Amino acid sequence: MVAPPDNDVIRALSLHYAYGGTPALTGVSLGVRAGEVLAVSGPRGSGKTTLLQCLAGQLLPDSGEVWFNSSPVHTLGSLARERLRRERFGWIDTDPQLVPELTGWENAALPLLLRGTGARAARGKAVDWLERLDVGDCARKRPAALRQPQRQRVAIARALAAEPTVLFADDPTARLHRAERASVLRTLTAAARSHDITVLLATHDPDVSAEADRSVALLDGRLVGAPTANDDTQGRTACSLSV
Repeated sequence: MVAPPDNDVIRALSLHYAYGGTPALTGVSLGVRAGEVLAVSGPRGSGKTTLLQCLAGQLLPDSGEVWFNSSPVHTLGSLARERLRRERFGWIDTDPQLVPELTGWENAALPLLLRGTGARAARGKAVDWLERLDVGDCARKRPAALRQPQRQRVAIARALAAEPTVLFADDPTARLHRAERASVLRTLTAAARSHDITVLLATHDPDVSAEADRSVALLDGRLVGAPTANDDTQGRTACSLSV
């Protein structure tokens, strides 16, 4: 087995995956450059979540290859893939998936604590990210006391506090109102760009895709059309939040 001859931080080669015999991915190949924000667009049921899960090592493809920094992911055992996700990858769901018994800062610090970071250092980094994401006042509140946009920002802080190399975001603004959707998305992409984090962003919303550096489209588990680069990337980056 030979690594793909490129410098992509994430690379997929001819991925196939099926649920109970129903194809979810059919021959998907793509590469993502370091520090890039890539939108994976398509309607619901097109395979976006399955693709992100395969790239993140949550699912093993039925066939095909996944590479991270020229190292194979698809050949790793479950414990090695779990360690990779804990140490190098971040994940944001459509729903925040916060632990209800924990406060905002405890939720944001959880990946760091699981990694073995000391409690004081983990809390400091978590609170710092909560403040950067304009939810510093949520640090001592539990999820039930927060509004949906606040909970999603806490989930974003949790993903970013762990300083992942790659952040997978599965339609993270789908359940937000339009104004909050734009604000949360810009905060996420600005934070990622300022910290050189590669982002794969699944979405069915063209306005969300427009915030990415580049977009690819899925339909019925297949890539369709040519990748699209967004022309105003440099302008957006220059106007990014100072996070």
